[in-house]
Amino acid sequence: MRGVPVLNPALSVQAVGFGPDPLRTAPGAAPTMLGVLVTPWCMNLVRLPLRDGLPRLAVGETGVRDIGARRFDFIGAQEADVGGFEACSLFSPMFEFADQQGAEATAGHVLAELFSVSADD
Repeated sequence: MRGVPVLNPALSVQAVGFGPDPLRTAPGAAPTMLGVLVTPWCMNLVRLPLRDGLPRLAVGETGVRDIGARRFDFIGAQEADVGGFEACSLFSPMFEFADQQGAEATAGHVLAELFSVSADD
């Protein structure tokens, strides 16, 4: 993607905070991992199924997902080395971030806010 005008050259790709989704409180909800993917072109909240065959959005399909007390619009996606997952855009493009440290700190704050607000509800 080098040279694409929406890239912030100060940033690189980094996965932040991925782990089992602690907010999965609905009975029978499918186990997922939750984290933030930082790239030079966007920052997405990402849900990854922990097992094959779990229900998820089809590629290009959109749907609302409850994460704790918040609701987010996700889109289904697929990558050969990852499999199926769901992504919710947080920032795009990424020009408001001066450096990688700031982008990763923002990703961490997003997750901390999600988990703390949800735990308080």
